Amino acid sequence: MRLRRWVAARLEKERGLPVRLTIASITVVVVTIPFMLLLVVAKLPLNRLDSRVAHELHAYALANPVMTDLLIVWTDVFGPWPWRAVVLVLAFWLWRSRREGAALWAATTIIVGGVLGWLLKIVVDRARPSLPDPVALAPGESFPSGHALHVTLGAGIVLLLALPHLPVWGRVAAWAGAIFMIVSVAYTRVALGVHWVSDVLGGVMLGVAVLAATVAAFESWRRQQGRRRASPPLEGVEPEAVRAGRDR
Repeated sequence: MRLRRWVAARLEKERGLPVRLTIASITVVVVTIPFMLLLVVAKLPLNRLDSRVAHELHAYALANPVMTDLLIVWTDVFGPWPWRAVVLVLAFWLWRSRREGAALWAATTIIVGGVLGWLLKIVVDRARPSLPDPVALAPGESFPSGHALHVTLGAGIVLLLALPHLPVWGRVAAWAGAIFMIVSVAYTRVALGVHWVSDVLGGVMLGVAVLAATVAAFESWRRQQGRRRASPPLEGVEPEAVRAGRDR
C-alpha cells in the first residue's frame, strides 16, 4: 500500500501524461497493423528484392566467415533484450532523478513497441528465409524484425533524451550514430539470412511510428504544463532538463 501511495504521489504532477501515452499507443495499433498487413499481403515489389538480396548476402556470408562472426556478435550485442534493459534502466534513473514524465515516456515507448511487434509476428505469421548451409538461425516468425524494431526504439529513445545536453555538432554526431546503429543492425539480420529485407524495413517503420506517436503525446503534455514549444528532432523530448540539471 505504501508503494502504491508513493507511486501515485509521484505521478500526481504528471497528470494526463499516462492517458495521452495510452491514446497514442492505441492510435499506433489501429493505424499501423492494417498498413503492415497490407505491406506483406500485397506482396509489393519487395518480394523480388527480398529473394535477390537474401541469396547474394548469403553467398557473401559463406565466403567470408570472419565477417559473419563479427555480424553475429554485433547483432547479439545490440539485440532486443540489451535495448530493453538499457531503456528500462534509463527510465528507472529518470524516475529517481524526479523526471517522471520522461521516465514514463521511455518505458511506454519500448514496451508498446515490443508488444506491437510481437502481435504483428503472430498475425502475419511469415516464415523466415530458408537457405542452404545457413550461417545463423533464429526462432519465431519473420515479420517484422524484432532486432530492427528494438534498435530503432532504443536508439531513438537514447537520442531524444541526450539531444538537450549536446552542442550543435554533438547533435549531428548523435543523429549519425543512431542512424548507423539502426542500419547496421538491420543489415546483420538480412546478411545472416534470418530475415528478409522487407522484415527489417517493417521493423524500422514500426519503430519510427511508435516513437512519433509517443513523442507527439509527450510534447502535447509538455505544452499543457505551460512549457515552451519544443522541436524534438533538434532539442529532444525534454529540453528543460538541461536547466533543471544546472539548478541542482
